[in-house]
Amino acid sequence: MRSKSQYPFNLKLLLFGVFLAFFLLFGLKSSFLSSTQNSSPVSDDDSPKVVNLIRDSETGKTNCSPSCAKIPPSLAQALIHYTTSTITPQQTLKEISVTSKVLEKKSPCNFLVFGLGHDSLMWTALNYGGRTIFLEEDDAWIEQIKRRFPMLESYHVTYDSKMNQANDLMEVAKGEECSAVVDPRDSMCQLALKALPSEIYEIKWDLIMVDAPTGYHNEAPGRMTAIYTAGMMARNREDGETDVFVHDVNREVEDKFSEAFLCDGYMKKQEGREMKHTFPKMF
Repeated sequence: MRSKSQYPFNLKLLLFGVFLAFFLLFGLKSSFLSSTQNSSPVSDDDSPKVVNLIRDSETGKTNCSPSCAKIPPSLAQALIHYTTSTITPQQTLKEISVTSKVLEKKSPCNFLVFGLGHDSLMWTALNYGGRTIFLEEDDAWIEQIKRRFPMLESYHVTYDSKMNQANDLMEVAKGEECSAVVDPRDSMCQLALKALPSEIYEIKWDLIMVDAPTGYHNEAPGRMTAIYTAGMMARNREDGETDVFVHDVNREVEDKFSEAFLCDGYMKKQEGREMKHTFPKMF
């Protein structure tokens, strides 16, 4: 049994050992860091990226430097919306994939969509940095969507056609005035939409999607004029390439008018109810 007189000595020895161990560890760490810094230089690609935040003295807002990889607000809003909404787009995953693959290649680009729906925020987000415009027949629906997503660019369009006129319009389309490739505003064809906003005719569209107007009952406008006008816009482009997508081609009108005015020769892919036509630049 140890005597009480030995405890002070042993305690001092223990404290000295702890201090010595700490000193040795500190020395080894300093030596390691020094040798690392004196080794061969690290390339810019291997070095850690530093995000610099700059605060605007006037607005008080903090802006990221070019190295900042913050997700854009529009993409963040789309992500939150679709992960919390119980309403899903009418197109299936496979149908959406046909268009998204083209957007992946071409965006940011000019994207025209006939129709404003639950998938509009998705299309705008997938074309981030580009311009996406929606043409909608229902003015009240436009106002409703604008209140929720004011960043979406949409215009009201009035259609004079009716679904029960589809056969007559197909006969009209056989005339020479409908086969001429001209600006739709200058066309003499009854199928040409001439009252769209002027910029719709002036922009060179990289993608056009026809998913409207309504076409599932006899008194609905049908998509006859939209398909015809989309085809004229694509053919009238002097340079570049335009992809035209038509949804609901399982229905007779969409199928026949796509075949007549977008032509089988330009049809590149069909997935479910989605059909893609590609019009290359004119030589």
